[in-house]
Amino acid sequence: MLRALLAATFLAPALCCADVGVNIYGFSWHLDRDKARAEQVDNWFNPGLGLRYRVPGETFDYFFDAGVYRDSGRNTAVLAGGAAHWRATQSARLGVALVIFNSKTYNGGSTFIAPLPVAAWEFRSVTLNMVYMPKVPELNGINTLGFWLTYWLR
Repeated sequence: MLRALLAATFLAPALCCADVGVNIYGFSWHLDRDKARAEQVDNWFNPGLGLRYRVPGETFDYFFDAGVYRDSGRNTAVLAGGAAHWRATQSARLGVALVIFNSKTYNGGSTFIAPLPVAAWEFRSVTLNMVYMPKVPELNGINTLGFWLTYWLR
């Protein structure tokens, strides 16, 4: 009981000031489409769902994501990670994420951690997100942009 009370005491301020959203994963654009097709990682429609927990700030927003989606190799990908978004303008966000991935498509099917550049455009109840996944030998053979929406549960 004491542990629950202490946890509630420390977590309550973060929860009252945080936003919760549903990530709706969607699309990828492979910058070398011919190579993606040859390697059978050319699936551009990447449906999936996840959750986002965001702690807004004046200069930076911090967020944590967890989700599952159908990746470019038509396998199930599971991800979790955290990021910081710099508020470049009233709507534009630029940042970096540290993400743990697991999918048969990448890294020979082994779980790995990757730092990835992210960008977003904030609308009132929706955020359009983008991630750049660079070509890294043995991990990901094609430069790819990923796109998804976050619907805010306000």
